Amino acid sequence: MSTPSGARTPAEPRRRADAVRNRQLALDAAMTLLAEPGASLTVEAIAKRAGLGAATVVRAFGGKDALLDAAVSRLLGPVVQRARDLLAEAPPHAALRAFLRELIDFQTAHHAVNDQLGGLDLPTTTALRADLVSAVKEMIEGARRDGEIRADLDPAATTTLIGETALAVARAQPSTPGLVDTYLTVLLDGLRPPTP
Repeated sequence: MSTPSGARTPAEPRRRADAVRNRQLALDAAMTLLAEPGASLTVEAIAKRAGLGAATVVRAFGGKDALLDAAVSRLLGPVVQRARDLLAEAPPHAALRAFLRELIDFQTAHHAVNDQLGGLDLPTTTALRADLVSAVKEMIEGARRDGEIRADLDPAATTTLIGETALAVARAQPSTPGLVDTYLTVLLDGLRPPTP
């Protein structure tokens, strides 16, 4: 007896549910590994952490690049949204300080991400990083207009200085939150316009 065209067999919904579950397991495993310094981000390592076969992981995403793009963008999306929220809620200089504090916390937990993603095709992650840089630039430009950041420095150089300093602080993994605040105070005070 044949199945009418377009009708689902009872096994199809189960296969789809399994595929959704496997995709989530692989994504969760990749996100966990991204937070572990020195962890291997191979398909095999992700599959092992997820309790799946490597072929199942590849089938769920189509390849390692797509899986890592999904995992990193899932981590980065809330960071970008937080930057936008702070821009809407606070004066630019206050938004910048608060965001840098939170960004350093995020980068401390995930600084290994940058080290392992070179050469991969990550379109969603790349777009989110561009959004993040844009939000930070808006904070810096607003703080410059408000006289909180000196205007005699090249804006691109200022953005690079702030971004690289935040990443360096995160990589150093300061022992206390107070030390992070001290670094931020020195950085932002150093960017204030000179007093006449």
